[in-house]
Amino acid sequence: MLWVRIDNRLVHGQVIETWLPYTKARTIIVINDELADDMIRQEIMHLAIPQDISLVFSKVVKADKAIAQARQLRHNASILLLFSTCNDAKIAYNHGVTFSQLNIGNLHYGPGKKQICDHVALGAEDITCLKFFSKQGIELDFRCVPTKPVQVAAW
Repeated sequence: MLWVRIDNRLVHGQVIETWLPYTKARTIIVINDELADDMIRQEIMHLAIPQDISLVFSKVVKADKAIAQARQLRHNASILLLFSTCNDAKIAYNHGVTFSQLNIGNLHYGPGKKQICDHVALGAEDITCLKFFSKQGIELDFRCVPTKPVQVAAW
């Protein structure tokens, strides 16, 4: 199974303590162009991950290849994809990464963004991106942690 999450923070405590057990993912793929080229930050993130979990970094347009490789190595075990922005998820989707549900876990507030719940603030680009996914029939799931109910009915 493929779990897809947008979270500005990428790998952090909520992902490790709540989403990994919930998804039963054996592999985390961080899909982010900047991190894919930053070995120091990758090493730091590896320190936070349990030893039995694979952590992979991929450029956005190569995400489909990283997923295929992880599925082959882990015999189709669950995979958790982490994107830092909705636009990165959209680019990966347009490059062959298919999924039916998208968790919007955390998007920080910034100038020009509207806070829609305590963990998500959307700007015009985010709204356009989420509308794209909605039109594709992808279920949008606004939860910070899996044990909480979906906190956003409309955005």
